[in-house]
Amino acid sequence: MLIIGFVLLVLGADLLVKGSSNIAKKFHIPEILIGLTIVAIGTSLPELVITMSSAKNNATDLIIGNAIGSNLCNLLLILGIVSIIKPIKIDKQTRFIHLPVAFLSTIMILGLALGILGSTPNVITRIDGIILVVMYCLYFLYPIFVEFKDISQAIKENKQNHVKTKNIFSSVLFVLIGVIALKYGGDLVVSETSKIASNYGISERIIGLTIVAIGTALPELITSVVAVIKKEEDLAIGNLVGSCILNAFLIVGIGAIITPLKFSISFLYNLLLLSYSILLIGAFSFIGKDNTITRFKGAILLIIYILYMVSLF
Repeated sequence: MLIIGFVLLVLGADLLVKGSSNIAKKFHIPEILIGLTIVAIGTSLPELVITMSSAKNNATDLIIGNAIGSNLCNLLLILGIVSIIKPIKIDKQTRFIHLPVAFLSTIMILGLALGILGSTPNVITRIDGIILVVMYCLYFLYPIFVEFKDISQAIKENKQNHVKTKNIFSSVLFVLIGVIALKYGGDLVVSETSKIASNYGISERIIGLTIVAIGTALPELITSVVAVIKKEEDLAIGNLVGSCILNAFLIVGIGAIITPLKFSISFLYNLLLLSYSILLIGAFSFIGKDNTITRFKGAILLIIYILYMVSLF
């Protein structure tokens, strides 16, 4: 049932992105804006759905564990795998903007949870959640503001060229089926992981950091591998780092707004590892020539993730 839940999440997210993209193109919205909005959020929809279902069931450990675990999975496991497939060049924007923002988002979660930035120690409150969501909105609007001229030009060109799209009815149907699949997939994952946790004496924290984190990171894995095979390395690294920022700011933020999140001190080690991982990837982009994460560097990231998984159990 857990596997069925993950399948529904991945298929639901894929259908929702396809349907939304077709509708957006129908109304002459350019691909650059679709990529910055629909596709970026679409690959993180499983985490968002899990967060909402978990908040409804008061499974706060699962929310934080899923967000941190997915980020570790993105930066160590998936980036390690795609770098082994093909060395990844880190562009200037990722090095000087996106990676620092990813590090900032992790430090903010840590500060809020420990009461250094927030009002209540060991709790991420609703006010903290609002701050995190606002931070994501500011980050999200930045590239749209930077690319505004290109977006305006693309809208004019799309209107002139009358971009062909699939039937609007089938696109709406894709969106509806996607939403339904995401809803039931999310409910299944949360309920079945809770059963596994209680039956085998494994904490929700461990389940969130491992099974749920890897399961909800499947869209990022598929997207990144396909991007590298198609020689679109920028899309791969952008997707992974962008998802990390979304998970820290938006996923944790929305979870805290729905219900205040109790922060287990056990998460401290995981957050510190995530911080060090971001710093390591940043250092890798400066070490050696061409700002590249080579196969050797990718193997190091993968080994760190395997050792991390072993340490959890």
